[in-house]
Amino acid sequence: MTQNPIEVRSPLEGYDIQCDTLIIGAGACGLVASLAAHEQGQSVLVVERDVIPRGSTALSAGLIPAAGTKFQHEAGITDSPEIFAADIQHKAKNENDQAIVDLLAENAGKVIEWLAETHDLAFSVVTDFDYPGHSHRRMHGLPTRSGAELIDALRTACETAEIDIICERHAQHLYFDGHKITGASVIGPDGQSETIACQKLILACNGFGGNRALVAQHMPDIHDALWFGHDGNQGEAIDWANGLDAQLKHLGAYQGHGNVAHPHGILITWAVITEGGIAPNVVPNFAESFYYVRHPNAGVLATLWDRVIAAAEAAALGTGTTLEYEIIHGNHSVLPNEVLAKRAYDHLLALGGPRYDEADQRFAHEIAKTL
Repeated sequence: MTQNPIEVRSPLEGYDIQCDTLIIGAGACGLVASLAAHEQGQSVLVVERDVIPRGSTALSAGLIPAAGTKFQHEAGITDSPEIFAADIQHKAKNENDQAIVDLLAENAGKVIEWLAETHDLAFSVVTDFDYPGHSHRRMHGLPTRSGAELIDALRTACETAEIDIICERHAQHLYFDGHKITGASVIGPDGQSETIACQKLILACNGFGGNRALVAQHMPDIHDALWFGHDGNQGEAIDWANGLDAQLKHLGAYQGHGNVAHPHGILITWAVITEGGIAPNVVPNFAESFYYVRHPNAGVLATLWDRVIAAAEAAALGTGTTLEYEIIHGNHSVLPNEVLAKRAYDHLLALGGPRYDEADQRFAHEIAKTL
């Protein structure tokens, strides 16, 4: 199972920390939940096993499907939660719980707009690509379309709201009084345990793809498949559910994606997979460069300049292009100015120039000795 023993235990008489809502996992799910709980006036604590909140969200493209949003309306897209729900059920062959599907489809758009309006997340809808399984363009993302940007933006929103996020804390035990969860224990990087009392507990610790034993148990067909996800997805929630005698469903469901370049570990977007990649021409129609050639010796400088031109001509020959160049300015360490020199000479003649007596001559000779 998991690396540390994961158990459900009886409540403690006292806890080290108290909060209204405890959230285990600081991915997108956990951080959005923390913002919502905080907005309701609850004291919130988020615990995360990693050094910083990243998780599977950071490995994704950070795109969120939502229907009937103002972003779709602005892009001229007509969509609705009902159509979204129908797409989900069609993809899942109507095996999903309809109430859960309807709840998700109805609220996804509201959450997107709330995050944009309240917490300044710059969402927009993807308008240039149809994602598989979606009958309308409803994928929403931040400007860079990356999960890393999404998780960073959510963390910034939490920090602005002064929500406590404690990292490097691995949740271990849940405390249960027979009716509700009363708290949890976490282990820090030093191996020491801390206990946290809570009125509400939200498990946002994702799935179990990083736990190969659980994968082999529940998904034997893909037990040796390539795992491209966060290794922290160890399935602790399954252990806790078993300890609570909770009902578990659809643990054998999975969706395989052929969108990882192996062994490089590079995510390939669906747009590339379904539409094909578009590579820019190696040789553009027009390019312009500026070169500065410097040397203290004018003769060497001229030789260097000839070499630069020769290299440019060779590049043009190799790429089947043409070369044009111009010298826009130049400087020289000793560059005579004949016009200025003649004007100065004429003025000196008109003024007659200085007259030096014997004392001036002797003084000049003494100065000359020091040069």
